[in-house]
Amino acid sequence: MMMVFGWFVRKVNLLDDHSTAQINKFVFRTLLPALLFMDLSTADFVKVWDSKLVVFCMTVTLMSVAIAFLYSIFHKDKSERGEIIQASYRSSAAILGIAFVKNIYGEATMAGLMIVGTVPIYNIIAVITLSLTSPDKSNIKSGKQLFVTTMKGIITNPIILGIVAGIIWSLLKIPQPVILSKSVSYLANMATPLSLIALGASFKIEDVKGKVPLTLGIVFIKLILFCALFLPVAVKFGFRDEKLIAILVMLGSATTGSCFVMSKNFGHKGSITAFSVMLTTLCSAFTLTMWLFILKTLNYI
Repeated sequence: MMMVFGWFVRKVNLLDDHSTAQINKFVFRTLLPALLFMDLSTADFVKVWDSKLVVFCMTVTLMSVAIAFLYSIFHKDKSERGEIIQASYRSSAAILGIAFVKNIYGEATMAGLMIVGTVPIYNIIAVITLSLTSPDKSNIKSGKQLFVTTMKGIITNPIILGIVAGIIWSLLKIPQPVILSKSVSYLANMATPLSLIALGASFKIEDVKGKVPLTLGIVFIKLILFCALFLPVAVKFGFRDEKLIAILVMLGSATTGSCFVMSKNFGHKGSITAFSVMLTTLCSAFTLTMWLFILKTLNYI
């Protein structure tokens, strides 16, 4: 509904291309880092740390990226491969993960650990792939310059800075005054709705003509294939209940709206990403329910 609302306000000229671009930049540079900082800075990682879960999440994420890369090779336009890779592997781990696990189990500590194992990799891989495939990289003449630009993009990425700040804050057990926690929570709570509104406002039907089969492939990979491949492995490793739900969110949730924000910030058109976010968000309501039903029926959760 937020995406449809964004599309509507664009149609009635309450938003234009410039204002939508500014909103995307604002979400990317301030709201998403605030959301990640809020989630991670309040988690007690020393108490709930589970190396097995974190390593599993990291390994599966890297394998998912490899599968997404293989799928992107079949697309002829190399400048769009970065969007395909990111939209195929990157889940709403931070935005959806905390809320999803908390609604089922009342706490979201395992979702926090899953975020530690996945979100840094999500963002590092996204920066690398979007940089290497960016239409704006024509002014970079040497491999060394491209490497420097990519590393600078990773180090200065606001989302990664938000993650690092949140983890350090948590490990050092720095107290948060009410005025700080309230202010950060206000910013964090705006991240999801505002990014979805901007995504809807940026979406143009003419941009996705001919992209439907490609996007349906992304939807299948994101919502079905990863879960079918890796959930049985997670069960075999002994993950149950809250940990298994966190893994399910990592594997089978919709492509996160921040993908679109990030792709636009790296000079990509973003049409494939926007279409992928829309379709996976719509379909995930049914596929996540299906996976939850299967896990519940088998008494794994």
